[in-house]
Parts: sequence; C-alpha cells; structure tokens
Amino acid sequence: MAESPIHDIVILGAGSGGYAAALRAAQVGVDVALVEADKVGGTCLHRGCIPTKAMLHSAEIADQVRDSAKFGVRSRLDGIDLDGVNAFKRGVVDRLYKGLRGLIAGRGVNLVEGRGEVVSPRQVRVAGELIEGRQLILATGSHARSLPGLAIEGRVMTSDQALALDWAPRNPIVLGGGVIGLEFASLWSSFGARPVIVEALERLAPNEDLAVSKQLERAFRRRGIGFKVGAKVVDVWQSQDEVGIRLENGEELSGDLLLVAVGRGPNTDAVGFEQLGLELDLGFVVADRQLRTNVAGVWAVGDIVPGLQLAHRGFAQGIAAAERIAGLRPPPLIEAGIPRVTYCDPEIASVGLTEAAAKSEHGADAIETVEYNLAGNGRSQVLGAQGFVKLVRLAGGPVLGVHLIGARVGELIGEAQLIVNWEAHPEDVAELVHAHPTQDEAIGEAFLALAGKPLHAHV
Repeated sequence: MAESPIHDIVILGAGSGGYAAALRAAQVGVDVALVEADKVGGTCLHRGCIPTKAMLHSAEIADQVRDSAKFGVRSRLDGIDLDGVNAFKRGVVDRLYKGLRGLIAGRGVNLVEGRGEVVSPRQVRVAGELIEGRQLILATGSHARSLPGLAIEGRVMTSDQALALDWAPRNPIVLGGGVIGLEFASLWSSFGARPVIVEALERLAPNEDLAVSKQLERAFRRRGIGFKVGAKVVDVWQSQDEVGIRLENGEELSGDLLLVAVGRGPNTDAVGFEQLGLELDLGFVVADRQLRTNVAGVWAVGDIVPGLQLAHRGFAQGIAAAERIAGLRPPPLIEAGIPRVTYCDPEIASVGLTEAAAKSEHGADAIETVEYNLAGNGRSQVLGAQGFVKLVRLAGGPVLGVHLIGARVGELIGEAQLIVNWEAHPEDVAELVHAHPTQDEAIGEAFLALAGKPLHAHV
C-alpha cells in the first residue's frame, strides 16, 4: 500500500480559524490537509453567527410590519411562520456552505472528513489513517457551556437546540445577558414572546461600556423584555410543559423554555491534546502572540485560544498562522482592536477600550469622552433609531475606543476599527467628509464634537 503523503500543514478543525488557515496556506503555495468531523464552516456557519443573524433579520421584518403605521404604511402582522423562518435560515446557510466547499476544492486543499485525534506533533489519526504534516494547526473550536450539574435536555437548551426549534417560545427564560442571550431574547421578543433574562453580573452586556449597557437596558424595558441582574440561579426543574428556576434570593421564575447562554468552552477534550504535552489553562490552549504553542511545530487558533470568541478573530488568526508557517511576517493581532457586534435590537458595536478600561490603564485624568446622540442624525430619525456614538480618547492623543448603540450600527464599525487601530486623533477624523444623510455621519459628528467644533450637537 502506498504511503500517505506528508503535507506541509495539517489543520485539525474546519471552522472559521481552520478553513481560513487552509485557504490562505493554499493561496501561498503550501500543501494543506484540512480535517473536519462535521461540516466545513463550523459553529459560525451552521450553529452560530449565520443562522442566528438570518433569524434576527426575520425578527427585524416582523417589527417593521408591526410598526409600519408609524411610517404611513398600513399592514398587519398575522403571525410568525417558524417553518418559513427556518427555511429562509437554511437557504442562507446552504448557499454559503456550498460556496465554501467550492472555495476549498478550488484552492486544492485536501479535505479529510472524519473525527481527528492528535497522536503526535506531526500526526492526526482519522478513522485509523494517519494524516501527517510538517506543521500542525489546532482549530477545534468551541461548544456551548452549561452550569455545573445542569443537564441540557427537554426544555433546558443551549443555542444549538434553540436554533433547531420548530415552535416559538412564549415566555422563555434566558440565562445569561451576554451576546448570545441578548440576541435570542431580542429575536423571541420580536416574534411575540415575553422573555426574561437572568444575568449573574450587575448589568446586561457586561463586557461593553457602561453607558451602552444602560442604554440597552432602557431599550429592553421599552420592548417589554424583562431582566434580572446580579441574580444567580441555584436550582432548575422542569415538567413536560414548563421549566422553572430559583434564584439565590429565593425568587422563582417559570417559563416554557430555559436557554442556557453562559458562554462557550473550548473543544480540547478527548482529541489528544494532553498526551501531546500542550500547555492548557482552564481547557484553553496557551499560545504566544505568534500563535505558537509550547510544543514545537504546533500552532493554535480560534476559540481554543484564550480571548474573544469571535469568528472574525478566528479568520485573522488562521490567516496569520498560515502566513508565519509560509515564512511571511504578519504583525501580531491586537485583541482590543478587534471589532465586536451584538445583533440585538438595538444593535451594539464597539472596538477598543471602554471608558472604565481606558481610565484603569491610563488614569482617570488622562481620558476624554464624548457622546453624540442619534437624535441629531437625519438618517437615524428616518429609521426611528435611538442610541448614540461614544468616543474614548487619550487626552491630547489618539482615540482609544468607539462604542455605538442603535439600529444597524454594526455596519458602522468598519470605520471605527480603522480609527482605533490606526491610532487616529479626533482632529484627523473631524477633517473627513461623511456622506449626508447617512448613519455613518454620526461618527463624523461625534469626532467634530470631540475635536472641539460640534455641528449638529449641543456640547
């Protein structure tokens, strides 16, 4: 029997980080084997970013129909056809999946389908066959976490099961006020539910700027989305028709579904990592700024590396690892410079340091901030958007953070990330011309205000 070829790189996992590494490596002439147990695209394409955003778009349309009279259009929302929503979602995912498989085949990447296990720094075993490479990139992704002792079954579910529902909950309990919890609470509310969010920390969106969290909480109250912060669950029970929880203060809540949205854990168990001698920290693979692990020739990218668990971070890390193996020298990724978006209503988008983080790092007296309310933005008025742009600046120096909340502000984060990552000064951005009337103009107005020459703003 002919010996299997030795590839330049073997990549374990074809999610965002793994397939990006494979595509970039093949692009620069590196021979790649890409091992995937499920479908290329991973969680993001099949159980995360894309399907949830498809459902959130359906939710946005439901809200637009419900509120159409405000805009002089007479219409009526007869209900939510969840079969139709799921068909739309599947269509989006299927088209992207087909396109991704075509890209992988077109680049000449050797796709090995099956569950892989690392047996040495150069070998991955798949269905009894050894796939060998001179370098190994680990990109095994993440899974939805639960609380200790809380079984995911019946009416207790994670986002994986929630995305596959063929019925719409009426009074769901959402455990967790981070990105996943906020997005599901928002879309279910648009579908007519009365969700309640339970968050252990002291505010919703706890990783965002405090002003953004407070604005979000006001918006959710107006939408009838309930929430309890600083609340910890001590007991969960369920019957055929109901699920209930008890909080640490003795309060009890009941609903027709409990979504456990308490974060994601790394997929590093039972894949040979410990036997390899990899350094792990709470299950995450420890890697340096170049994405190298403590084992020579072994790299790690994506959700298994401590830090932001975002698909676009995985893309960037996968590309960087492939380029370094190919002999190129991409700069290390700066975590704070990665843009973040939460697609609830209102949307949240941010990049860089929050006001609190900036003051902690540079001192309270060294930080300047400004907020520009979307009430002064013409396009936002047309859309009925409420929110603001908040800028955080080092006094006399560059912009350290941009924080936005309001309808569709995720589309504005591209300019914001350039400003932060290129360390622009407010005076530089204030000189740029922003098209009128666009929501992007709100960023320009905020920078005019911070540069000391506000136009459509009271300062």
